[in-house]
Amino acid sequence: MLESVLNQILQAEATEQLQADAMVTKVREDGRVRSRGLLLAFGVNMQGYRELLGFWVGDSESGASWSEFFLNFKQRGLRDVELIVSDQHNGLVKAIRTHYQGATWQRCRTHFMRNIIDATPKALKEELHARLRSIFTAPDLQTARFLFSKTIETYQDKLPKAMKTLENGFDDATAVLMLPEKYRKRLRTTNAMERLIEEVRRRERVIRIFPNRESLTRLLGALLIEFDEKWASGRRYLDMTEFALWQKERPNDSKKVTRIM
Repeated sequence: MLESVLNQILQAEATEQLQADAMVTKVREDGRVRSRGLLLAFGVNMQGYRELLGFWVGDSESGASWSEFFLNFKQRGLRDVELIVSDQHNGLVKAIRTHYQGATWQRCRTHFMRNIIDATPKALKEELHARLRSIFTAPDLQTARFLFSKTIETYQDKLPKAMKTLENGFDDATAVLMLPEKYRKRLRTTNAMERLIEEVRRRERVIRIFPNRESLTRLLGALLIEFDEKWASGRRYLDMTEFALWQKERPNDSKKVTRIM
């Protein structure tokens, strides 16, 4: 029943924006308590409303589990993905590159900045944070690259580890700058997905350990579908008018129905 509802949700309309993440929960299997990954994804359709695209109970947050998750999406019609927004889970990123090779990946800016700041001495954290914020809120990619170069030049000797992290992730963390400015704030982080996961976690804490996978799927699946119904009848998440115009103005080889994950 849940799977048929999810199929209807995904096939109802093209999805332009999608975020993916996972949470770990506990399930009793074969007389033992095991950790299992609950993989989640939601999108925003061209009318600007969020929609649940799927959830999947995997053995872990591994590349294999994410690969199964995305393969199921492709079988249900989710193709031509343009931008994928997520944190840097190795298994997730690997699956993205396998199943959506033509997609651009937007690494969550919040988590990325945290990774850099964690490698920074306390005395320089506030100073560097201000620098990083100016990079990731730049009006365009050219400005961001200029500020990035200046930051590397200034801190390379003082903070080699932090600057190495910044260099390695800069392109992925600024991918959203290709979009019109009004869409960048909500698409540069996984904050919306994390709020959804926290709501799911709040209910999950009451149970703590699910007696089996089926019970986990029934309870949390019903909860997620309830969120989907609220999104469909509630306030629009994004006004997609400017996004549609931006698509039309792109080169001919890019004028296709695209999706952002």
